Amino acid sequence: MSNDGSSRRGFIKSAFLSGVGVGAWPHLSLAGEGDDKSAAAAAPAAAVPRKTLGSTGEKVPILLMGCAQKFDSRYDKLLHRAFKEGVDYLDTALVYEDGQSHKTIAPFLAQIGDRKKLWITSKGPGRANGDLVKAYEQELDTCLEQLGTDYLDLYFMHAVDDVDRLEPELIKMGERMRKSGKTRFFGLSCHGENEIAVMNKAAQVGGIDVIMFRYHFARYGELELNKAIDACKKAGIGLIAMKTQNSVPAEQEEVVGFQSKDFSLAQAKLKAVWADGRIDAAVSHMDNTKKLQENISAAKSPVQLSMNDFQQLQRLATLTADYACQGCAQICESRIVGETKIADTLRFLMYYESYGEPDKARKLYHRLSPVQRAVEGVDFAAAARVCPKGIDIASRMKRAHELLSV
Repeated sequence: MSNDGSSRRGFIKSAFLSGVGVGAWPHLSLAGEGDDKSAAAAAPAAAVPRKTLGSTGEKVPILLMGCAQKFDSRYDKLLHRAFKEGVDYLDTALVYEDGQSHKTIAPFLAQIGDRKKLWITSKGPGRANGDLVKAYEQELDTCLEQLGTDYLDLYFMHAVDDVDRLEPELIKMGERMRKSGKTRFFGLSCHGENEIAVMNKAAQVGGIDVIMFRYHFARYGELELNKAIDACKKAGIGLIAMKTQNSVPAEQEEVVGFQSKDFSLAQAKLKAVWADGRIDAAVSHMDNTKKLQENISAAKSPVQLSMNDFQQLQRLATLTADYACQGCAQICESRIVGETKIADTLRFLMYYESYGEPDKARKLYHRLSPVQRAVEGVDFAAAARVCPKGIDIASRMKRAHELLSV
């Protein structure tokens, strides 16, 4: 038997992964015996590291600035500080903050003064009255107008949950958009119940440069998702992880008592995503300087998660599984009588409990109609029985109503 240190680390890694149920996974990178000292001794990167985004040939920072927020249109310290650290990729959308995200980013673009120094991704929801192609094209023009720029680096079809949005006419639309110069690249975001089917079809049909999808430490063991990721990677599609924190109520996470000598829990969650070599970057909602600096420090750190860190994350995933709604609305909502929006309501509750955004949560909740907010008299038992995560839907819906209806 070889005494080579790398062989020993490979054995330990394989054994660990088998223990947490994801098998011998060559994509995962973590610290092995002897790695911590050498990694800790290395100096952090001067700027956030960059990685090639799929087959685009473009290098982007591994940490992206999520822009689902309203910025200070005079001089936004978050945007400028992020840019200084190398986080020069802004991920926004036409619908973010009721259109205010675009309009408050525009002054920042002017302040930087050189459009080529920034990567701007935006998204159109494809709100069509029959002509989906026309809707996306008009929304792209609106994005450009609101942002005050001649082009986007990447334009997404937003929140795609229907494989029909990858039919030939929409792929050809993406080609026309690239040729027009209005966007350099074309792709989609997806995080609903048909996420895996959408990713698989994108890998088959071609014409998609980048996909942004829901990915976090609690999804490591999902076999079909891993197959879809591999298919996309083989097709040269750039992969961006979103919703990386797998947000559950803070009091539930505290039960696990996560402790690491190197990282906070939020940092460890990001490091777990970056540990998967198939992922090119992770987008993060950073709405204050503390979050921004914490995430940047994690991105710049050469230290990898230890096996103990991964084990604690796996335990956290197991213990909080019944709090993390995956947004598969058709599964649960098909089992109730009425029009109550279970998945939307639990997402708004997440904004309240996990994101610290009570005003946003309440505003979105009140946009639902009275019948969509209905809880009293609705039997959620059958919905709970089919929930893949085993969520106590009745109690969570009741809590949402109590917190968000005021």
